Amino acid sequence: MRKALRWLLALVVLIGTVSAAGVSTAGAVTTAEPDIKDRILAIPGMSLIEEKPYTGYRYFVLNYTQPIDHRHPSKGTFQQRLTLLHKDTSRPTVFFTSGYNVSTTPSRSEPTRIVDGNQISLEYRYFTPSRPQPADWTKLDIWQAASDQHRIFTALKPIYSKNWLTTGGSKGGMTATYFERFYPRDMDGVVAYVAPNDVVNNEDSAYDRFFQQVGTKECRDKLQAVQREALVRRAPLEKKYAEYAAANNFTFTTVGTLDKAYEAVVLDYVWGFWQYSLLADCASIPADAPHATDQAIWDSIDTISGFSFYTDQGLSPYTPYYYQAGTQLGSPDIRQPWLGNLSRYGYQPPRHFVPADIPMRFERGVMRDVDSWVKHNAHQMLFVYGQNDPWGAERFSVGRHADDSYVFTAPGLNHGANVAGLAPDQKALATARILEWAGVAPAAVQSDPAQAKPLASYDAKLDAQRLDREPSLRP
Repeated sequence: MRKALRWLLALVVLIGTVSAAGVSTAGAVTTAEPDIKDRILAIPGMSLIEEKPYTGYRYFVLNYTQPIDHRHPSKGTFQQRLTLLHKDTSRPTVFFTSGYNVSTTPSRSEPTRIVDGNQISLEYRYFTPSRPQPADWTKLDIWQAASDQHRIFTALKPIYSKNWLTTGGSKGGMTATYFERFYPRDMDGVVAYVAPNDVVNNEDSAYDRFFQQVGTKECRDKLQAVQREALVRRAPLEKKYAEYAAANNFTFTTVGTLDKAYEAVVLDYVWGFWQYSLLADCASIPADAPHATDQAIWDSIDTISGFSFYTDQGLSPYTPYYYQAGTQLGSPDIRQPWLGNLSRYGYQPPRHFVPADIPMRFERGVMRDVDSWVKHNAHQMLFVYGQNDPWGAERFSVGRHADDSYVFTAPGLNHGANVAGLAPDQKALATARILEWAGVAPAAVQSDPAQAKPLASYDAKLDAQRLDREPSLRP
């Protein structure tokens, strides 16, 4: 009898436990936070293109409805593409901009790895498919683009409530800097990589000085000899270029002629080498250019500059960049005296690379305004440059009195310079500041910046640096 009673009591207890667990579970379901995808898609104007799986993250490709003109939102909208690498809403968020198209393959910027955070990556307005139809090109400027970022930040901040950093490399670094200039209260820190700063568009002597001393004389001489030889052999190599264009259905309407396109490619050669290569790569440059074959000269120029680029098909994806270079950003013009009188056109201006039916007018003073603002107002900003990168010849300065902003140079590096490539003391300091600005610096780092290191382990797929060889006169 007692045994039966004990069994009955045990059964009652067991049922009670299960029932209580069921109530508890049901209660948890009713109070649980909605799925992150549902929260994101509940934002007005946000829509899903696709979700891609990635271990340890949720990855979304999204569209967001933006005004064509942020000053007059009622005058039409367009869909701007962005991606979200979601880690956890309790982590900081990094706002990444390339200044160009957005990649739809999961990847992590260096600051995202350092802080082990979420990452929002934004496609720059007017890069397809994030382009209004029809396109009013007067609405492609740095303030409108910064306002795109501001609206997206404002929409996502209630979900990602921890600290935010903005970052980007090259034109993306410029974009991050302009965002800070126009919306300085949004971000908790800025990490801008290899960001050019062309304050006075028609004063480019800094680039000439750079090319007089970069690398070694032996390497400079080899590069200059190949470039010169490509112009000496213009006739046979342009014949080869015409055959190459015909075989690939390339045309030259925008730049005007095959001759102009050929010279633009050749004149990019020296700049392009230092932008994308290291001093050790000089070993791959033909050593005796005057006696090299036509094919060797062609291959070297094509590898560094790319003969496909100044075709209509090569230029078309970059129309928004060249439009901005010719209206606000400015563009470099270097002398290259080693070419003598072989050059017919010199460095061609951005106007030559934008279809003639798109009007362009340069706005003087826009870059000077940003430069002055950074010098006098930089707060928690970090600029990283490469020692051998031509784009760093004209760079940002944070002013003599800035005590929480920095400009560092990675020795021997090119346009792919990063924090990891800095000298050890600067690397540690930069990493510590990024962690502090993101609000995730461990106590050990707060007391000793030398202890700073990325919080997330290296991931070969997410963190592989992608320095695509594009035309050299495109940051």
